[in-house]
Order: sequence, then C-alpha cells, then structure tokens
Amino acid sequence: MKNISLQDQLLKAGLTSKSKAHKAKMQKHKQIKQKQKNKIQVVDQAAVLAEEAKLKQQEKDRLLNEKRNQQAEQKQIAGQINQLISLNKLDKDEEGAPFNFTHDNKVKAIYIDEALRQRIVAGAAVIVQLGKTYEVVPIGVAEKIAQRDKERVIYLEDVSPISSDDAYADYAVPDDLMW
Repeated sequence: MKNISLQDQLLKAGLTSKSKAHKAKMQKHKQIKQKQKNKIQVVDQAAVLAEEAKLKQQEKDRLLNEKRNQQAEQKQIAGQINQLISLNKLDKDEEGAPFNFTHDNKVKAIYIDEALRQRIVAGAAVIVQLGKTYEVVPIGVAEKIAQRDKERVIYLEDVSPISSDDAYADYAVPDDLMW
C-alpha cells in the first residue's frame, strides 16, 4: 500500500472538504514561513507544559534535598551532643541517695553521691538526657549542649543571686511590734 498522507485519507473518506484541507495546508505553510522569516518560534503548547513540569520537578527536588540536608544536620548535631555527654559525664553512684527532678511533667530520679549533689545544687553540674537515660555533666559542657539543643538539658539549678529589691527595705521595723 502506498503511503498516503492523512489529509488525502480524510479527503478520500469524505470526512473533510477540499477547501478545509487547502486552508489547513496554507496555515501550516504560513507558520513555517513566519518561523523562518522572523526567527520566532511558534509557541508549542506541549513544550510549554513540559517546561512547567520540569520547573515543578526541579522545585520538588530542591525541597527534598533541603529536607534531607536538614535531617542530616540534625543527625550530626545529635551525634555531637551524644559524644559530648559520653566523654564528659560525671560518675554517678548507683548506691547513693536519689536526686529527684522533673522531666516532661514527671518526677525522675538519679542516684548520686553527696559531692555530686552539692555540685548540682551549686549550679556547677547539670542533668542532661542521653537517649532514655540521664547523665550529669559540668556546666561548661551543658552550655555547649544547650547551644545545639536546649531540650537535652533537663535540670539546671538557678543560682542567680537573691535580689535585694525589697520594696520595704527603706522602712524600719519597730522593735516593739507585736503580732
């Protein structure tokens, strides 16, 4: 069978008229001439849609890469914190007295000796979270941990000096005051 153009096949089948076929041929010819003459590309709807899809895919890929980078950074920070705690934790005494503190509105306890208790109360040591356990680290290490993730610092004693901003400090209390 000979290769017959679609236009000829449609004419033969009677689905289009000769004038419509001629009109379509002329329009196609004009587009080609205009493209060659002005070097202007005729807007192709499929090309526009393909470009939009490509841009959307690039944006989606960029967001996905950004999310992966953030997750990798969080993982790296968690590793740094775990290493800081593991290398600098102070020895706890499992047979010592319990030291109670709150975490997530629950009272928790760690067993420490009296010297470590005094360091915690004085603000020289801090309780931090390592996985599902709690460890005690010096205040300097706790500050580094807090810079990376404040949620990991569980108990920090507030040792700010007691302010003498007493509103009644200027008033003398009489010696003979009876209650």
